[in-house]
Amino acid sequence: MSVNYNVLGLVFASMHDSYVSELTKQRTMGSIPFGGRYRLIDFPLSNFVHSGVSEVGVITKSNYGSLLDHLGSGRDWDLARKKGGLHLLPPYSQTGGIYQGRLDALNNIWGFVEHSNAKYVIMSNCDVVTTINFNPVLKQHMENEADITLVYSRGLYDYEKNKCTTVLEFDDENRLKDVLVDPQFSGECNMWLEMCIITKDFLKKIVSDAASRNQFSFTREILQGKRDQFKIMGYRHDGLFTKIDSIQDYYLANRMLLDPEKKSALFRKDMPVLTKIGDNGPVKYGLDSKIKDSLIADGCIIEGTVINSILFRGVKVGKDTVVKDCVLLQGTKVGENCSISSVIADKNVEISNEKVLTGSETYPLYIGKGGKI
Repeated sequence: MSVNYNVLGLVFASMHDSYVSELTKQRTMGSIPFGGRYRLIDFPLSNFVHSGVSEVGVITKSNYGSLLDHLGSGRDWDLARKKGGLHLLPPYSQTGGIYQGRLDALNNIWGFVEHSNAKYVIMSNCDVVTTINFNPVLKQHMENEADITLVYSRGLYDYEKNKCTTVLEFDDENRLKDVLVDPQFSGECNMWLEMCIITKDFLKKIVSDAASRNQFSFTREILQGKRDQFKIMGYRHDGLFTKIDSIQDYYLANRMLLDPEKKSALFRKDMPVLTKIGDNGPVKYGLDSKIKDSLIADGCIIEGTVINSILFRGVKVGKDTVVKDCVLLQGTKVGENCSISSVIADKNVEISNEKVLTGSETYPLYIGKGGKI
């Protein structure tokens, strides 16, 4: 993949943390584990790298210790570079305290953006899991001479279940017509993936104007408030996507990977999802172990039965134990003679012998990081 020094990538690592507060008490949205061995931030970083973007800024907010540990120098994403590379940007606003919105965050880190030689800026959150090549988006953006190009997908929206969803409407020329935030209806619609491309000079203009007016929200102040003044276009992304806006969605998004077709659509061979390399040994299976329709990461030790579940690195399942429809994060230990179903166990959870834990697909049972049962 050739490098495009004309584009700067910005990742908002903490947008919508409050919607999965169970998982973000001690980490950011970007560092939430996913799919057995990944973190949510791996998806936007991989999308940037496979699109030739070699300069990426990660905007943090709070609880970012695990994010820093995961990213390191950026070497695992080929972002440890003398020119460009990975940059971790501070969470504090110039007016004091933590930033209040996307525009406030951009104003806070504008010195970094200004220093870049890039002409275009691509912004992305971490709560939308998808694989996308930004080059066709950039090409369309330039051909349309757009001020902003929004990446959206057609999907089913349910106002009773989905949170913090922005629905877009376009005219016949694919120009933004209306913006609805958490509308009170359900059905198929254009859902903004909270990714967009914008010229750096134009971004500077709107960030500076917002700062002078004490405005913080990009969606409300720019997309809703000035859609008739600016040329805001849409780019439809037809790839598989899922949005993490509740603990239930997180559970279903992980278990979605048990479907081979969906897993292949998300983890494409031509655009592999890059992540921090772990030095774990292979999975150890006991003589009486049974595995069915599950994803088992390296370093696990399985003595019992695992069905329709996702097991992250270093999980241990004891003898005569049945783990069904579960998502067990790194280092979780389940004792002997247990039966657990529809459970999300965060990192380093310990479940002692002879325990029965039962959740449901709609309301999975969540056990917090380091919990002991």
